[in-house]
Amino acid sequence: MKAFHGDPAVKEKYLARLRAHHAADEIIQGIGYNGKHGCAVGCTLNQYNHRAYEDELGLPSWLAHLEDQIFEGLPPAHAQQFAVDFLEAVPAGADVEKVRWLLAIRRHTRDRNRLLENPERYAKQCIAAIDQVITYCESQITGATTESAAESAAWSARSAAARSAAGSAAGSAARWAAGSAAWSAARSAAWSARSAAESTAFAREASRIVEELERIGAEVTG
Repeated sequence: MKAFHGDPAVKEKYLARLRAHHAADEIIQGIGYNGKHGCAVGCTLNQYNHRAYEDELGLPSWLAHLEDQIFEGLPPAHAQQFAVDFLEAVPAGADVEKVRWLLAIRRHTRDRNRLLENPERYAKQCIAAIDQVITYCESQITGATTESAAESAAWSARSAAARSAAGSAAGSAARWAAGSAAWSAARSAAWSARSAAESTAFAREASRIVEELERIGAEVTG
């Protein structure tokens, strides 16, 4: 799937629409699309339909859901600008699929690093499990392993985390860290965003998404 079907004119069409909504202060949170006001997805499409990103924009629906979740968690003023920045950052003709794995690797790496100074046995087992999840995510970018091998690594990670965490307070965190490899990264990102108590967490995630999309753009133009 190529972003904007490989046509810069398609990108400009939707970006111009979104900028017009922004200028009119019509991009708002808490609503899909009512014919005038809407969220990031609604004002991009003039309808609230994540699946339509695939047909209209040449972008996967998981990316639309991810954009939606981050948009809803940002402070209102930042959310409006994020909607525009997000679409601007996606380069025409790019394959954005690996972005979800890059974002997942960042999140899992942060989770693992929080455990590095913990001397407990369960922490070391959880680190090993998360490392396998990271390897699985990396394989989705590089194609270094077969699909069956990647699935085996993910299953091993889930099993190791469940065994190491049994009966401990860290159990749910470990099982989540390992089991999330079986989720789509978009759902994982949305879960992380919803669980954050502060809007700064959403702002950091928004920045990372735009950064990764721009990096994809550099690869396309380079």
